[in-house]
Amino acid sequence: MKIEVLYGKGTLSATLPGKVQATVIEKPPMPILADPENAVARALDAACNSASLATLARNAASACILVCDITRPVPNGLVLRPLIERLLSSGMDRQRIRIVIATGLHRPNVGEELAEVIGDPWVLENIEVSNHYARNDDEHVHVGNTSKGTVVRLDRRLVEADLRIATGLVEPHFMAGYSGGRKVIAPGVAHAETITTFHNHRFMSHEKAENCVLEGNPLHEEQLEIIQMLGGAHAVNTVIDDQRRLSFVNFGEIVASHLEAVRFVRQYAEVPCERRYKTVVTSAAGYPLDKTYYQTVKGMVGALDILSEGGDLIIASECSEGIGSPEYRASQARLVEEGGTRFLAAIAGQSHAEVDEWQSQMQLKPLKRGQVTLVSGLNPADQALTGVKNAPSLDAAIAESLAKHGESHVAVVPEGPYVIPVYQRSVF
Repeated sequence: MKIEVLYGKGTLSATLPGKVQATVIEKPPMPILADPENAVARALDAACNSASLATLARNAASACILVCDITRPVPNGLVLRPLIERLLSSGMDRQRIRIVIATGLHRPNVGEELAEVIGDPWVLENIEVSNHYARNDDEHVHVGNTSKGTVVRLDRRLVEADLRIATGLVEPHFMAGYSGGRKVIAPGVAHAETITTFHNHRFMSHEKAENCVLEGNPLHEEQLEIIQMLGGAHAVNTVIDDQRRLSFVNFGEIVASHLEAVRFVRQYAEVPCERRYKTVVTSAAGYPLDKTYYQTVKGMVGALDILSEGGDLIIASECSEGIGSPEYRASQARLVEEGGTRFLAAIAGQSHAEVDEWQSQMQLKPLKRGQVTLVSGLNPADQALTGVKNAPSLDAAIAESLAKHGESHVAVVPEGPYVIPVYQRSVF
């Protein structure tokens, strides 16, 4: 039997021995919007818990539109132009409309990459587009402190705009429950001080800081407080299928519209499973998420619930850009040198996380359950920084796992962290 998982801009395949049974865990068939352009138009005109976009624009002199960075395949090519055209037709001066790439602490997107993110030459030709830089102090405004003590500083361009709109993709997120909506604002355009506070060990180690959990999730609660401090915002929320086709789109008040999108995507992204497996094969969701090892950790955590104690989690990720940021490289070097126990002990008392070390902390979740094996395009030096076992191919990794456990069942999650298998013991 042949299996395939997403890898780079294509797939990576493996052939299972004849006796091996594979359970492929995928989303149920998703509805695909036959006329996505018209669906976007309807969403902008029939807002969720809000006036229409045109009405909002008539009462605003300026607008700041946030878009996700290159790591999220948001269908901006469908969304941005009709959004902007409504602002312009309502009388807003194009010079008062800004698009900001919500990079968080990720690197800026420039050149061809910026064009890919925006997805529409018309937008680039007519509207100012710039990146968020989390470390630039004077580009941020202090809007208050949360009840948990986080100092909240947000991008000045967003804070000072009359109309604030976050665009994003709603999908499972291994810390914040679901991506999109409020998350595009914080950490998307938050200052480094804010991001490193609510990504510290205390937040990351909370039992509710995990995939598909919103209620009681400390990151989600922090983000909702930040929205209140900001004075509100609106959002365009999208959901896509495994072929990146538009399945859902809405517009409205940022909290209500995001929850509506979450209710839609839950029924597809959370897939119940009646057993756990000694061998689980997954991916980092392919391009653009698997450009770095940093993002690959999401795929490891995503499949965790169906991995048996002592089992093997095998993940394929192209890692075309290597490990990730210099800060993440340093964090992984510390993790490899110190080991998980000492690494966690060292960061436990920090009020502010070191940049990107939260990803090293999250990697320890699957490593506590079993062995993680990576199949990637990383060079040997970078492989040594992963802190996991590296294999030359899916076939080799799967064969080794099957031989070790004497099992004939394999679970396969082709879409990686966009699908969350949820273990539910059968009552029969």
